[in-house]
Amino acid sequence: MASSSSSPLITWSLNLLKLYLFSQFVLKAFHIRLHAIHDYGLVIHEFDPWFNYRATEYLDVHGLDKFFHWFDYMSWYPLGRPVGTTIYPGLQITSVAIKNFLEGYAKEGWKLSLNDVCCYVPAWFGAIASVLTGLLTLEVTSSLTSAVFSTGIMGVVPAHLMRSIGGGYDNESIALTAMMLTFLFWVVSLRSTRTSAPFGIASGLAYVYMVAAWGGYVFVLNMVGVHAGALILFGRFSKKLHIAYSLFYVIGTYGAIQIPVVGWTPLKSLEQLGPCGVFLGMQVIAAAEYWIKAKNVEKGQRWPMRFKFYGGSFVLLLLVIACLPSGYFGPLSSRIRGLFVQHTRTGNPLVDSVAEHQPASPAAYYQYLNIMCNFAPIGFLMILAGLNDQSGFLALYAMVTYFFSAKMVRLIILTGPIAAILGGYFLGYMADWSFDQLFSSDSDAAKNAEKEEDSKEAPSTPADKKKKAKQAASARKSSQKDTGLMPSELSDLIQAATTKYKSVEGQFMRKIFAVGFFIMLLTYGREFVGYCDKMAVALSNPSIMFKAQLRNGQTIIIDDYREAYWWLRDNTPEDSRVMAWWDYGYQITGIANRTTIADGNTWNHEHIALLGRCLTSPEKEAHRVARHLADYVLIWAGGGGDDLAKSPHMARIANSVYRDVCPGDPTCRQFGFTDKYGTPTPMMEASLLYKLHGHNQKQGVTVDPNRFREVFTSKYGKVRIFKVLGVSEESKAWVADASNRDCDVEGGWFCRGVYPPALETVLSKKKDFAQLEDFNAKRDEADAEAYQKAYMENMRDPKKAAAEAAKASKAAKKNDPEKKKKKEQGPSKAELEEMRDQLSDHWEDSEVTTRMWELINAGETEEISEWIAEHPQVAYVRSSDGRGPMFWAFESKNEAVVKLLMSVGVKINDKDKDGKTPRDM
Repeated sequence: MASSSSSPLITWSLNLLKLYLFSQFVLKAFHIRLHAIHDYGLVIHEFDPWFNYRATEYLDVHGLDKFFHWFDYMSWYPLGRPVGTTIYPGLQITSVAIKNFLEGYAKEGWKLSLNDVCCYVPAWFGAIASVLTGLLTLEVTSSLTSAVFSTGIMGVVPAHLMRSIGGGYDNESIALTAMMLTFLFWVVSLRSTRTSAPFGIASGLAYVYMVAAWGGYVFVLNMVGVHAGALILFGRFSKKLHIAYSLFYVIGTYGAIQIPVVGWTPLKSLEQLGPCGVFLGMQVIAAAEYWIKAKNVEKGQRWPMRFKFYGGSFVLLLLVIACLPSGYFGPLSSRIRGLFVQHTRTGNPLVDSVAEHQPASPAAYYQYLNIMCNFAPIGFLMILAGLNDQSGFLALYAMVTYFFSAKMVRLIILTGPIAAILGGYFLGYMADWSFDQLFSSDSDAAKNAEKEEDSKEAPSTPADKKKKAKQAASARKSSQKDTGLMPSELSDLIQAATTKYKSVEGQFMRKIFAVGFFIMLLTYGREFVGYCDKMAVALSNPSIMFKAQLRNGQTIIIDDYREAYWWLRDNTPEDSRVMAWWDYGYQITGIANRTTIADGNTWNHEHIALLGRCLTSPEKEAHRVARHLADYVLIWAGGGGDDLAKSPHMARIANSVYRDVCPGDPTCRQFGFTDKYGTPTPMMEASLLYKLHGHNQKQGVTVDPNRFREVFTSKYGKVRIFKVLGVSEESKAWVADASNRDCDVEGGWFCRGVYPPALETVLSKKKDFAQLEDFNAKRDEADAEAYQKAYMENMRDPKKAAAEAAKASKAAKKNDPEKKKKKEQGPSKAELEEMRDQLSDHWEDSEVTTRMWELINAGETEEISEWIAEHPQVAYVRSSDGRGPMFWAFESKNEAVVKLLMSVGVKINDKDKDGKTPRDM
């Protein structure tokens, strides 16, 4: 921050200040991530972290060998899951290593339980990632001030906070640290030939840790590969690049292959073959250059020689590919494919059902980056102005992350580091410049200028004279040219601006501007940190428990979810199987220690489709499946994002495999709500999920007591648990029998579970889901293409799909024999009186009262009649002022509605809170 003319004392003081700010920023990065721990205690958050914690416990107890040979039969019942070969183990290994280190070497007060270590890991690694971001900034910009600013921004920016909050024990919490370590070593390896080998090795090792930490390692691999490829294309191939990238790729790929979940995919997956191509191409280029140098090929013959090398290598590569077995190369995954398609859907309803796979909006960028949305672009332009091998990496990183994060909001996490670097670079540069304007000596600057002028006028050596003569000749030659790119007017304008800039008035204006910058820095800095603090609090909600306010203003903690899981743990047999939507599987196994049908691993689309079919099918049909798979059914209720809100996705996923769920309607628009008031379609109304959700809470909605029995409802109604009656003990015993499992080798550990024979009938209806890009899959091409086409058309035009579904739903209502019979018969007089008496004293404003008021005032008599025929209870609703449909019918002078309401027993002498009757209206 200090100029060369500043005194040593000022320089020393400023460096001390930077060191102090750096330490405070690192501490802030740690403490801002502890809000959840302070408010809720050392509790693991959300869904995926519970699996990570359970796996960490298993590793701690059983050791690494058994961990990698762990086939978990408590998840994905009855199939099970080979955890050892489907998990990125870096998080678990790191946490157990820290816990063991603290137990062995730390003082008594510093020893932590495994749970506590897992809760603190995101905060620890969040601070480390911030330090690494600062070091990367320092390496590229050579500005200590910019490095300090980047560290501070990375420490608090919400894009980084979103996956590194204390208790949020997720893979990304350590993955960003591994990513920044890989990028730092990669960039340092390009500093010179001397650093290329040691830091090329270091970047490869850091990348191996990244692979072990998170599936996002594919981004890191491709980012380095794209940078190396870009340097070659722009003529920047060099010995240091060859050494650094070759060591990175060989060590990184070899290490990645050793991780079971990855295996040989770096050499088979289309997503990872690009960097492999860069590596092979680089070896061909290096070989060609070595041959040309060794044979001392003449200059004119070098390119023909190179083309021979390149052409021959390409033909050889084609021959190798042709010799590979069919199906060797794997397709792009649906998530990766979704980053390149024009629409916002992947064609996979399971992937499309996840909110974080949707595109990012401008509001999302500002939410997670805040003012860095303004500062980072300026830093990006500054990087472009001084491109070299190292800074080019940051330019590519910025462009690539923006492109992909715009396609998938989850990837905004990747923009945090680059936004911090670019924003920090701009702020650091401006801070240095502003300090120089305020504190550098004008007299010293003048002396330096005079010294420079004297040196120009009096060259001291023959070499200097020769150089000056050459510069003068070049200047004369330039002045004689047609100045098309630099018109004389523009040249004069720049010269005048430069003179003004260096004048006394210019110096004064620069000081004013510098003061303004520091005022702006303090103002916006406080606002930015304050905003980040608020976001940290908002992001610290554990989801598994949260704060709420009662009507009297009292703040309480809603802990319904853990309460339900504890009930399962304490009140059900240990071999109990719990059917629930896949979102909650990790929490059920992690907290309740009970077997689940599916969880967030989502590795088996067809199995999740079977679960979705069971929950969205009519009650009787659903029970026929559930009795062979589960002892209990757990649902989330209570509004918001509960299971009823998610149920259209369940039906859509089920239909992607079982086409008879929603025939001819890939997006299952017939399963859902008919209006904004939550009126269910006939298909939803008949479903098991709807009946479990509304059992004894919605008028006329109950489950069959011969099939399901309610056994638990949480304190605030967020979770409900039902016992499955008539469970097939034969199917349960068949699945539990190890001899019925399908083992890869006799006596081996990899033994897949198999569905019980009783489910063969329903399983025979499934069509394995495969996307069009999966060129290795065996499927009915015509059927798959027709399904995908219809699915995409419906997703592109949801209004049209919804209209067609509504039409079909209305036809279903009219043609449903039971509905017709029920409508013709209607409820008995006694039933109507019971409904009226139940609702007469229940006064509240609701969506139902609002809708009824709107329909009556609009004169929609026919729609009101149909509504009452299907749901007679709506005739008796009363709003908070005590008035109801009869009051509103008199008020709007709608005689037809008055007669309709009287026919179902609504009284005309009911009184509102002011003692008035409908006649008084």
